[in-house]
Amino acid sequence: MVDIILHGCSGFMGQVVTDIAAADADVRIVAGIDVADRGNKDYPVYTEAAQCRETAECIIDFSNAKAIDGLLDYAIARSLPVVLCTTGLTEAQLGKVEDASKKIAILRSANMSLGVNLLLKLLKEAAATLAPAGYDMEVEEMHHRRKVDAPSGTAIALAEALNEGAGGEYHFTYDRSQRTAARDDKEIGVSALRGGTVVGIHDVIFAGQDEVVEFKHTAYSRAIFAKGAVAAAKFLAGKAPGMYNMADVIG
Repeated sequence: MVDIILHGCSGFMGQVVTDIAAADADVRIVAGIDVADRGNKDYPVYTEAAQCRETAECIIDFSNAKAIDGLLDYAIARSLPVVLCTTGLTEAQLGKVEDASKKIAILRSANMSLGVNLLLKLLKEAAATLAPAGYDMEVEEMHHRRKVDAPSGTAIALAEALNEGAGGEYHFTYDRSQRTAARDDKEIGVSALRGGTVVGIHDVIFAGQDEVVEFKHTAYSRAIFAKGAVAAAKFLAGKAPGMYNMADVIG
């Protein structure tokens, strides 16, 4: 049994993780942390991490970027591994995450789904073949209207996979509205759409001379991310300090 503290327990994803964990005999949420306590929960909820005194083996985080600094301080003080699912972190925060990983185990992934992590692997292989052949590469994503960061962390991860597969020579373009010029040869376009209740759609396009190759991932439910986070918590419990990702969980 892996005991978990759920950071961001009252948000959309926090509620989904609560339901997934309740149906899993191998895990138990012993406490939640959130500025608001919404919904009926079978565990205590604290408005600040420092108030939480329950013992656990791992933290799952689905909160927002503003809460990450405090979470990392708490996790280090308690020597607790963290499954860090929040996106939209600043460069300074990413640096703090890296520093924290020297003291505790941290699993960070832009997307917790098995399908997306397989897609990342496939894109590296595709870019290694298609980019040298002159194919232009574009990433487009769409999420629900409440998502505050754009582009999504997953879209950036997809673009980074393309760049890695292509030799690391590319740069990302997020907005072409302020320039009048053709795209350059080392450009990866990243576009974001927001609307409705879309859980997540990511399209990757390789546009070549007279042909187009497309990869697409569609998430129909947030449950895929919650399941991945719970699996990651099981994996991370008891691990030595360091940075981990979903590729480690998948094996």
